[in-house]
Amino acid sequence: MVEPKSLARDISPPPTSRKSSTNGMEKVMNTDSTSLEVEDSQAAEPTLAAIEAGQAAVRDHLEYFAKHLSAAMRKPPPGPRLSIADYKALYRSNEHPHGRHFVVHQHDHPISGVHYDLRLQFSESSTISFAIPYGLPGNSNSQRPNRMAIETRVHNLWNNLIESASHATGSLLIWDTGEYGVLDRPIQAHKGRTTDDELSDDDEQAPDVCPQSERLFTAFQSRHIHLRLHGTRLPRGYTIALRLPRNEAAGKQPKKPSTKRRRIDPTKAAELAKRRTPANETDSDSDPPSEPIVDITADDDAAIASEGEEQNHNEVEEAQIRINNAYPGAKNSIGSIHQRHWLLTLDRRNSGFHKARSGPEAGRWAGGFEPFFVMGRDEERSVVTGRKADDVMSDEGVNAFVGRKMWRPIVE
Repeated sequence: MVEPKSLARDISPPPTSRKSSTNGMEKVMNTDSTSLEVEDSQAAEPTLAAIEAGQAAVRDHLEYFAKHLSAAMRKPPPGPRLSIADYKALYRSNEHPHGRHFVVHQHDHPISGVHYDLRLQFSESSTISFAIPYGLPGNSNSQRPNRMAIETRVHNLWNNLIESASHATGSLLIWDTGEYGVLDRPIQAHKGRTTDDELSDDDEQAPDVCPQSERLFTAFQSRHIHLRLHGTRLPRGYTIALRLPRNEAAGKQPKKPSTKRRRIDPTKAAELAKRRTPANETDSDSDPPSEPIVDITADDDAAIASEGEEQNHNEVEEAQIRINNAYPGAKNSIGSIHQRHWLLTLDRRNSGFHKARSGPEAGRWAGGFEPFFVMGRDEERSVVTGRKADDVMSDEGVNAFVGRKMWRPIVE
């Protein structure tokens, strides 16, 4: 019997056209998969706010922040500026256990309002932090020469690199940055009490025999710090003195408040300030102890800013932060105590000033540098990007931000 031709057809492999169609589908799927991977990789880069809050991590903080700041540069009026190259070199040169990097951040917090955070590196990974409500003093003859500096949480060193903004934390920009040096505490060369900012002409600074970070550690433990800030904006030789009053020398971290903190009534602030700063502990015999009275309400508000940052962490992390007074990744080996109030003043002698003994300026501080004033969020610019607070907000897509009002600069 002859086999029908219809049965002679080989059924394997499948028709060529079908195979071609299948390969085409595979190519389309592979192309789509590749494009999705590219999109995912582009979308995977975390935001500045997420990194600052500890909700995201990056391998190289310096490269990440340098990239973002480079893209945010402004062309402001002539003034001190730190290039991105110098910004990176400054940080790289202090990535070791004896680094001495510092930053002054302008922080416009939604609850506590405008204040300035001074952060000082004391180890390879960590910095101590002080909140200064009105910024650093810059007028040697000011009627309000003193400031309060409140200890906040110990931060990671990479926090010194940040400029960011969010509705939760407000805006943050680099007001100044550089390296610090720690000077010796004045020696009592005569019977009278030598004050922190009036040194004897016979006093000499001992040569540096140990790293500045170790000198900072020792001075911090002694409750007296004479700090020279070698910044970009600050005048050459700019030096401040910080002193912790005896009644602020707490040895334990404060407990979590049982109720929400409220601003202190101004009528009660004066009495509280007097108790915190006894008359016999003022930094200068000629300076009235009235400055803390003016600042006390703003000081307590500034301390709230660090508490607000803890809301970005879970309950376990928050409890650990309070116990250690340090954010995850940082180590409080220096023994910083949250919310201790230090007295900060311009170290006029070490900043190059002297008291005029004759002429129209007799009795006033002369020499040194030209006065400067910290004018707040609407005037001050980043020393790196040239941005103001509103520029940082705009760049980070933060709209309709409602900040704390009634802050005013000290120009007296």
